Amino acid sequence: MPRWRWCWRRRGPGRPFAPVFLYSLPKTKEFVPNPCLNPNPIQLNYREYEAMRLVDLEGLSQAEAAKKMKISRGTVWRLVTAGRKKVIQCLVESRPLILVENP
Repeated sequence: MPRWRWCWRRRGPGRPFAPVFLYSLPKTKEFVPNPCLNPNPIQLNYREYEAMRLVDLEGLSQAEAAKKMKISRGTVWRLVTAGRKKVIQCLVESRPLILVENP
């Protein structure tokens, strides 16, 4: 097993999370579909929320969003991809979406 995969799931000591700069906190923390067919919620964290807001809503490129959030472009790409997947899963499976601080 390659050494770099040992810390992949944060089971041991690894690199700490870099601080992410958010423009503002979301005003609502929970979105519940009507009718709610599956009561198990999906959690979207603030990092994914901010990345999706900058890229999808404001129309910034991933490089520009990375500069605003003060993280790398690759991290923005990963956050946007994970956030989009969670939002689509909520819509398709009719599940609640909850915004949380940490994953």
